[in-house]
Amino acid sequence: MTKALLTGAATVLAVAAAPLAAQDYDRSDWPESFTVGTASQGGTYFAYGSGWANLVAEELGLSGGGEVTGGPMQNMALVHTGDAAFGMTTMGPAAESLAGTNPIAPGLEMTNACAMFPMYQTPFSITALSDSGIESISDIPDGARIGFGPAGSTSDTYFPRMMETLGVDFERRNGGWSDLGGQLQDGLLDVIAFAAGVPVPAVSQLEVQTDINIIEFTEEERAQILEAFPVSEFAITADTYQTLEEPARSVSMWNFSIANCDLPESFVHAVTDVVMSDNERMMNIHRAAASTVPGNWDKNQLLPWHPGAARWFRENAGAEIPADMVHGE
Repeated sequence: MTKALLTGAATVLAVAAAPLAAQDYDRSDWPESFTVGTASQGGTYFAYGSGWANLVAEELGLSGGGEVTGGPMQNMALVHTGDAAFGMTTMGPAAESLAGTNPIAPGLEMTNACAMFPMYQTPFSITALSDSGIESISDIPDGARIGFGPAGSTSDTYFPRMMETLGVDFERRNGGWSDLGGQLQDGLLDVIAFAAGVPVPAVSQLEVQTDINIIEFTEEERAQILEAFPVSEFAITADTYQTLEEPARSVSMWNFSIANCDLPESFVHAVTDVVMSDNERMMNIHRAAASTVPGNWDKNQLLPWHPGAARWFRENAGAEIPADMVHGE
């Protein structure tokens, strides 16, 4: 598994003098630089991941940044092999990767990617142009061209199955969120099915440029999805987008940042401390970071914890993480 797995690369570097607090760590075995696997530009992963990467680089005096990837499945592979120090994933793709059913490397059990900190929930939402006449899932015509995001992403992995469960007949299209937004606006797509933290930058950009419909699940549709997939109930609040006048019914999956399990304990402890100790700074990066708080450590019941992250949550959040859920303990 090499960097060739990446669908693209866009690394933003940030270097600054380390604050005094960072110098309390023994940094002798720390890497001089790091990358964070994110997803395509125009999506929440890229904005959120590049933001916290730059924050960590600045606070710890290292060179580091976010890197464009194919999303959660690819991030699990890159972090497992050490081609990326850090990444971000949703729990569905994480479960498939641990089980050896990640389509990037079928049969490889990716057990060397460890949980580091909770991020936010990924809602599943659907967007169409207002002049399309599509106002509900049942309005989506047979053979509709639906953009599901980058190949192997959380959206591409689960949303097509959800649409099939709901009886939608479609043509599957893939691409980066910004590119798909442009295709929707140009009439090359009928619908985009987003799985990304809200507000999704591509949707925010679309609604400034044209009139759109944000399509929610009906109660019956959501009940079908909840029964068939590893998701939870979610409501996209009305203040998320200008287009919404009331909360939109949805479902969601939790996202966690991940670290290569072989990274030094003190390094991962320091990174976790930077991200988790000041939520206001994270909120300035992306509003989805409202859920990036210590109390959400318990949303991971799947991935082994990195020892440095587990120590931080035990010390600062009273986390009762059992030894058998910590790598190497």
